[in-house]
Amino acid sequence: MMADSIQEILKEDTSFDGFAKTQLPMVVTNPNLEDNPIVYVNHAFTQQTGYARSSVIGRNCRFLQGEGSDKLAVDRLRDGISRRESVSVDILNYRANGEPFMNRLLVAPLADEGGHLTYFVGIQKELKSGQMGAAAEEIDAQLVEIQDRVETDMSIIISMIRQQSNSTSLPEEYEALTRRIETLQLLYEEMKLSDVQSNRDIIHLASYLSRLCCAIGHAYGRSGIRLNLQIDPVDVPIETASRVGLVASELLANAYQHAFDRIETGLIEVRMSQLSAGGLRLTVSDDGLGIPSFMRWPDTGSVGGRMISGLIEGLEGTLQLSRGAAGSFIAIDVPAGASLAE
Repeated sequence: MMADSIQEILKEDTSFDGFAKTQLPMVVTNPNLEDNPIVYVNHAFTQQTGYARSSVIGRNCRFLQGEGSDKLAVDRLRDGISRRESVSVDILNYRANGEPFMNRLLVAPLADEGGHLTYFVGIQKELKSGQMGAAAEEIDAQLVEIQDRVETDMSIIISMIRQQSNSTSLPEEYEALTRRIETLQLLYEEMKLSDVQSNRDIIHLASYLSRLCCAIGHAYGRSGIRLNLQIDPVDVPIETASRVGLVASELLANAYQHAFDRIETGLIEVRMSQLSAGGLRLTVSDDGLGIPSFMRWPDTGSVGGRMISGLIEGLEGTLQLSRGAAGSFIAIDVPAGASLAE
């Protein structure tokens, strides 16, 4: 269950409209690319700073600094990043229109299971007048708590991506990373709702998957490709929901991107049902080109393939791929012990 302090800092709830409507500004940078550029920002960041995503992706975060930014704070931030350590600073930043604002910023390194530095994640909160001293210390503790949640969930992704290839292009990395992070951020939205309604550490999986699939359909879909959902209501632990959501995200995005190449119309179906033995079955099918019979799938040589395999292993699940006359049918079975909430 999320702590009360997190509920407090995120208490200004907003309706969900697409991906990443979480209230807390977040930025992710890749130190393995030249000048540690931004590869992801959420909606709250664009609202706080006034910068569009397209104008910040690929840039170093220093563009937020200006004439009034304290040199000692800048040096402390730069030193923490160079040492690959977590660092917290209060720094004067500037919005796109030139308006200054005092920003409480926490930056933390994210490493894969081999200890390789993969990303930095920055969580920030604007400090209003009167939020200094003890009040600022309370905000700092709240940000640390939220950052821990983000780091834990990001580790699910990072442990499967491992070290990114040096040849990875920024646009491709941004698109895939954005979808994966925002899959988790949508889970945070569902976590807040679950906490308010039931005060239990569970997720209403049907609600989460329905919103996730519709958001991916909106982002990747095109005219002529229909999406059909049939998802049974079931409650699962948060850890299970995060893994099932990431699997669904990978499978559905893959279908949109590859199943209908040079095909004008088609159908994608996502189903999730509770098995008679108590587990879950997630299926994603399409009537498109289908996965070629000579192709090994999931391909563990790719980031997406490693993620799918690792996530299913973490769920103690099994995968079955069927190739029909038209399209592909993928079924993921998750046993009862790893799936259902008590």
